[in-house]
Parts: sequence; C-alpha cells; structure tokens
Amino acid sequence: MMENKLTASLITIAALFAFALPVQAGESTAGTKIGVLTCKSIPGSGLNLLIHSTVDVKCTFDATDGSTTEHYVGETGIGLGLDISHKTKQTMVFTVFAADFKKGNHKLAGKYIGASAAATVGVGVGAHALVGAGKNSVSLEPAIEGNQGIGASAGISYLYLQADK
Repeated sequence: MMENKLTASLITIAALFAFALPVQAGESTAGTKIGVLTCKSIPGSGLNLLIHSTVDVKCTFDATDGSTTEHYVGETGIGLGLDISHKTKQTMVFTVFAADFKKGNHKLAGKYIGASAAATVGVGVGAHALVGAGKNSVSLEPAIEGNQGIGASAGISYLYLQADK
C-alpha cells in the first residue's frame, strides 16, 4: 500500500511538472505527445559493484491524452559513480515530450545518459536527469525516483530501453 501511494505521488508530481513547462514561442505542438514514463525495477535482477550498478526495468509510457500506451524493457544504473545501496524496489517516473509520436513505433526506445543521485533508509527518494535517444525528438524531463532499501548512490547514470513486444 505504501508503494502505491509513493508511485501515485511520483506520477502526480511528474504530471504537474509537465504542464508547468511552457511551449517556446514559434514551437509547433502538432504531433507532440506529452506523457509519463514509469519504470519499475525487476526484483532479483540487480548487480551492484560499488562504482557500477545495474538493474533490469519494465517501463510503461502513457500519453496524457489517453491515446497511447506503450511498454518497454531495459536496464538502468550507475555507469560511473558510487553506489553503496541495496534497493529492494525502485520506481522512476519521467515526464516525456516526444515529437511526431505514432502509436506502436516505440519512439522512446534508445539510450539515455545523465546524472542521478538517491538516498534510501527504508523508503527513499532520488532524482535523474537524462538526455539522448530519438534523434533529439524525445525529451525525458528530470525523473523522480521512489525506492525501498538502504544506502546512497550518485554518479553518471543511464537508461537503455527497447520495445517490449
């Protein structure tokens, strides 16, 4: 129940962040999709080597207008940094802006890289700032992470996504 409340809170914050960002003058919104990408760690798939960590994720993109839902699988972690944590559950919520989005083309598939930091004692929070993929037509706005476990991590992080068909 605590996880559901945390996930709902993270989605709400991400959605509010999406609507708070202004569209630049002269920028067309035709074809642009705004939505939320929610990624949850797959239990038992994590590997933590102190300066590098990885965990498999399952992600769902939901357009805010309700027209599109797509599923992805992938991997996320710290590529270079410090990770002295043991997370039993991890949920990341990104606000997504994607130009020329067509249902079924899995435009979010690709590699993203950036920075992240998290702290956990029981229930914890983190933040991710990632860029990349989609030939600059996809933007993953800073993510909010909710997790359960213990420890802290910070460094250069990544998210690799592919279609889950």
